[in-house]
Amino acid sequence: MRKQGVLAAGAAAVTVVLWASAFVAIRHVGQEMSAGALSLGRLLVGSVLLGIFVFTRPRRWPAREDWKLLLVCGLLWFGAYNVALNAAERHLDAGTTAMLVNIGPLLIALLAGVLLKEGFPRQLVIGSAVAFGGVVLIGLSSADGDAEAWGVVLCLAAAAAYAIGVVSQKPLLARLPALEVTWLSCVIGAVACLPFGPALVREVRPSTIWWVVFLGAFPTAIAFTTWAYALARTTAGRMGATTYLVPPITIFLGWLLLGESPAPLAYAGGLLCLLGVAVSRYRRRTVAAIPAVKVDSPDSKPLSKS
Repeated sequence: MRKQGVLAAGAAAVTVVLWASAFVAIRHVGQEMSAGALSLGRLLVGSVLLGIFVFTRPRRWPAREDWKLLLVCGLLWFGAYNVALNAAERHLDAGTTAMLVNIGPLLIALLAGVLLKEGFPRQLVIGSAVAFGGVVLIGLSSADGDAEAWGVVLCLAAAAAYAIGVVSQKPLLARLPALEVTWLSCVIGAVACLPFGPALVREVRPSTIWWVVFLGAFPTAIAFTTWAYALARTTAGRMGATTYLVPPITIFLGWLLLGESPAPLAYAGGLLCLLGVAVSRYRRRTVAAIPAVKVDSPDSKPLSKS
């Protein structure tokens, strides 16, 4: 169990770093490609790479009842989420987008508590509140200090699609391998984005194709698989709270690669995010009580019956 916990934590860490890099990459290449074309290109690359791994190992085909959840996950999380996110980053910087999208974990915890019967553990509620406070602080100190209304709406739509997708994915992981669930969801998302095919053909350039490949291979194929692996071994609420680490990392990468310098207040927000994640993932260790053993001394005498 301890080894599984370490592997799940490592998988979650890989996911967080790669998703943070995706915000920066999208911000960079999104100025040259439209939201739909970038989404389709990313999902096509991810589908092909994931498919290679899926078809080189034994597969377990989903049952009929699984397809409803797969469609929800694929259409919303892989399809709608990517299009809304890409469109939002044409209006907002990478750090601000990451912070706004990260109201998603609060929606995940709420939906998982109600629909998946995970409940609302006190440490999850407290940790989410603390981390969300950090997100607010970072938002108040965003690089531009100016969030366009349409960009904010798109971020909220992306967050909702992301939350519903995660909650629909969780039951599937109890019956199907994480890699297969990720691949099928990615394929469904790619099929939904096929109407953007002509735009993809027009807009792809030698200068952008490698960014599309990067987004499809790393933040999609690898990160979504490591996410599903970790999600299968913990609750949706806890995994959702882990993604509060994405905004601080995104802000750092945006500063490093795009020259988007965060204000000092953003660092305080980042620390709050880290603290909130730590609180939400804390599990109190229970020590089994050792029953007392009565040892009779040589001088002790049996009690007489009254």
